[in-house]
Parts: sequence; C-alpha cells; structure tokens
Amino acid sequence: MTITLEQLNLLHELQAERRLLACCGSRAWARGVAAGRPYYDFEQLLATSDRVWGSLSPDDWREAFARHPRIGERATAGRNTTAEHWSEREQARARAAGEEALAELAEVNAEYEDRFGHVFLICATGKTADQILDNARSRLGNDADTELRIAAEEQRRITHLRLRKLLDV
Repeated sequence: MTITLEQLNLLHELQAERRLLACCGSRAWARGVAAGRPYYDFEQLLATSDRVWGSLSPDDWREAFARHPRIGERATAGRNTTAEHWSEREQARARAAGEEALAELAEVNAEYEDRFGHVFLICATGKTADQILDNARSRLGNDADTELRIAAEEQRRITHLRLRKLLDV
C-alpha cells in the first residue's frame, strides 16, 4: 500500500497521521510529521522525521517501541497491519533461524524487557539471528539511559526504512 509524496501531501491530516503511524508508532511523531507537510522531496521528509523524533520525550519513544513485535516472534495474529507486515519482512532472516536460536532470542528478549522495561529494538533488516543475539547480549550491559538512546536510534533507522516503503522510494 504505497503512496506518492504528492498523495501524502494531499491527505487529510488524520489520514496522513494514520499512514505515518505504520512507519513509527509514536502518535506525537506522526502528528508532527503530518503537520510539516507539504514535502517537496523525500530528503525533506526524512529531515523533518528526524527533527520531530529528536524533539520527542522518552515516553513518546517508548510508545513507538511498544508497537513492535519482539525480535524472532510473529506479529499479533489477526491484525495484519501494514506495520506488522513490514516487521515480518524486516525480521525474515532472523526468524529463519533454527529452533535453538529462536529460543535464545526469546530468552534474551525477556531478560532485556525485564532490565529496560521495553522491547529490544534493532533495525533487523538483513541481520541473522546470531548477529541480533550478539547485539542484544552486548546491549544488556548498558545503563538504562544509554540503552534508551540506542533503541531510539534504532527506531529512527527503522522509521527511515518504513518511510521508503510507504513511498516506494
């Protein structure tokens, strides 16, 4: 369900926000990016996306994180949203791992969530389960503030990928 930049510019504000929420689950981010229209090129959209993301509170970041399925797990059955479909594709390489690796991912996910209070977030496109596991294990040693900022940067990278998918750029 791609649209053009021109179509994004012409959508009613609430429609634009709904489309943008597929790219980043923060309502404040979606409102801010929708309010920045019209965009004359994709680079301007990315710059606004980054500016809005950087201005948000940690609670807004956590709202976006909460919209992601855990790495290695399938999205919630029956919802089949655009964001979930994209997430499935982004995690495809990791989910192709064997049962042992998926079980390890589940353990690390649980430990991470217990420690930091939010889902482990990584821009998983093209990464293997082993690469993701190594990254997750190393990040478990971070303090909460450092890890929140790392997760926010991963969300920013995911948002860029999804804006490209939304606009088929």
